[in-house]
Amino acid sequence: MEKDRPPIRQRAVALAPGLALVLWSALDPRFRDAEGLLRGEFALPLAAGLALLALGATLHGPLRRFGFWLGVTVLGQAVALQMVDAGKAVRYQHQQPLATLAAGRPFLLAALALQAVLVASVLAPRCDRVRAWLRASFRPWQAAGVALVFALTSATVSPSAGRYLAELAFATFVQAVSLGSVALAAWALPEPSLDRWRALRERLLGGEGRGPDRVVLGAALAVAVAAAALNLLVYENHPHVADEVAYLHHARYLARGTLTTAAPDVPEGFTLYLMRHHAGAWYPATPPGWPAILAAGVLLGVPWLVNPVLAGLNVLLTRSVLAGVYGRRRARAGALLLSASPWHLFMAMSFMNHTAQLTFTLLGAWGVLRARQSGRARGALLAGAAGGIVGLIRPLDGLVVGGLLGLWAIGGGGRRLPLPSLAAYALGIAALNALGLAYNTALTGHPLVFPVLAYMDDRWGPGTAAYGFGANRGHGWPIDPFPGHGPLDGLVNADLNAFAVNVELFGWATGSLLLAAVALLGRRPSRADRMMAAVVFAVFAAYFFYYFSGGPDFGARYWFLMLVPLVALTLSGARRLERLAGRGPGGGARGRVSLGVAILVASSLVTFVPWRAADKYLHYLGMRPDVRQLAERHRFGRSLVLVCGREQPDYASAAAHNPLDLRRGDTIYAWDRSPSVRARLLAAYRGRPVWLVDGPSITRAGFQVRRGPLAAADVEREARPCVVPPDP
Repeated sequence: MEKDRPPIRQRAVALAPGLALVLWSALDPRFRDAEGLLRGEFALPLAAGLALLALGATLHGPLRRFGFWLGVTVLGQAVALQMVDAGKAVRYQHQQPLATLAAGRPFLLAALALQAVLVASVLAPRCDRVRAWLRASFRPWQAAGVALVFALTSATVSPSAGRYLAELAFATFVQAVSLGSVALAAWALPEPSLDRWRALRERLLGGEGRGPDRVVLGAALAVAVAAAALNLLVYENHPHVADEVAYLHHARYLARGTLTTAAPDVPEGFTLYLMRHHAGAWYPATPPGWPAILAAGVLLGVPWLVNPVLAGLNVLLTRSVLAGVYGRRRARAGALLLSASPWHLFMAMSFMNHTAQLTFTLLGAWGVLRARQSGRARGALLAGAAGGIVGLIRPLDGLVVGGLLGLWAIGGGGRRLPLPSLAAYALGIAALNALGLAYNTALTGHPLVFPVLAYMDDRWGPGTAAYGFGANRGHGWPIDPFPGHGPLDGLVNADLNAFAVNVELFGWATGSLLLAAVALLGRRPSRADRMMAAVVFAVFAAYFFYYFSGGPDFGARYWFLMLVPLVALTLSGARRLERLAGRGPGGGARGRVSLGVAILVASSLVTFVPWRAADKYLHYLGMRPDVRQLAERHRFGRSLVLVCGREQPDYASAAAHNPLDLRRGDTIYAWDRSPSVRARLLAAYRGRPVWLVDGPSITRAGFQVRRGPLAAADVEREARPCVVPPDP
């Protein structure tokens, strides 16, 4: 016992700096903004503390080399993230230029250089063995294809070709160094410990029984709880994208049992993206599927909980679908990997419609599997109805999902369903599509005129949001690459989305698409892998002809249906590498690839997720919930609140709290966009107390009351006009 004490004391001494760094990252005001909110910089000392804890925990014993490389991997990813310019604005993230880093934060470049030297010093003597293994495992075109995917998705296009090529080279280098760190960490684990890892992996992925899968149930619950916590703590239970404001309004309409309300007396004072006033009616132009689901949360008073619950359900459905395609073991692995996807988690934090879209896509696939296994038509009817609901959520995705499920039902990639089941599938999808056509007719007067397209035509001109190529496509947004839409635009949009998937899918320092590329470019992908690749290609092809990439909100959100197929392909790539690596003498590499994946998952959860949450999604796009606190503090009551600022984020943030009845409701938030609009609003709401509130784009912080309460006459006589700042 006496002999054990010095190492224990030494281990405690090694652990103390790690604990200190973790506490420092959370408590030091230098990692917080003027309002006391964490900035993305806190993730670096947090990761450094965790790296020291890993090193301290393994300092004395056979795991010290593993602990060292594990710490290098975690800290290396945190350093790489600090070199990224992402932030809360509408833009795609880019690497900061080397000159900027050298001038402002040279220690980051020094840390990267040290990591690269460490990795190179260990790998250099093994280069001949690595090259021989690559030649034996991959044909030249396969290795070149995987390398191209690895490099070309490491950065995205810039207006300057020179800047893009320089960024691409640097980002590829950063990913390669991280890949080397992960490989060395996996290879550093001693064989006895590797045996324990294999046993743990077997217990985690095996243990099949007839009852509920408690491992996957636990993962689903963890995802739901994590997404709900992120919504409350990071997203602040408040919409941050203009689409979300419309979704929440639409859900409240449907919860009340109405499709429209009377247009406000001064429509210009209530202008909101995706809210249409037409022929005296005022209604959201969004498709009805997601708002109808969200309405359940509105009725229960917990709309913020709908997406987290659906995300947990997605984990369960992913296991069920992958079990029918790959088998139970792979299905459990897929469910667990989906649970660790930042893309899935952050999307579930939001009020966007993509999580529900994935839920019903998976439900449709499960319905086809049930119909195939049981021979009964009920599963096919469910599949058709689920595909129809996807169409009610996102019409273009409904076409993709309905077509893919239909092809699968008639025998593509599996046994053809019996004729009664095919008829049930057609009935299910037709019934839901008929509901959508009836909805269109009720709002636009024509079954084939979607409210959202009518709204786009009204706001930006006929055909600007139409599908396909055309010179008039687009709204002139800064992230729309070229005027109109053509093949070059489609390629640029594809590059933007592929890069976003590489970042957001798993948040791995090596990029998220490497193993999927190995699966697809390896020798003879399995039929199941080809099915997953078909889904990926179908989504890519459908959106190639749409003018907009979807923007940087929540990753490549228009490609969100690729999520589960890419999870499955990633596992196939890992399995293939495991087999190739295990060809060595004695199969000593067996289990090391899965260990590397586990290291990447753990590193992402402790570096990428907290960094992304603080750096991007806290007060994302300037949308803030503080107007709720102002209303409580000042007791707005039955007042007219004139919000000075831009339509987004200022007015959109406040308008999320408007009543449905904009004529007789309680507190009315209106956009103080011009003196003439203000005068008309004061006349329309004469008799109400008036509050003048400045939005975040003016205060550079939260909402602030400038004056109030005032009588309308006092506002007209005394209050200075609102000066709306130009869009950035």
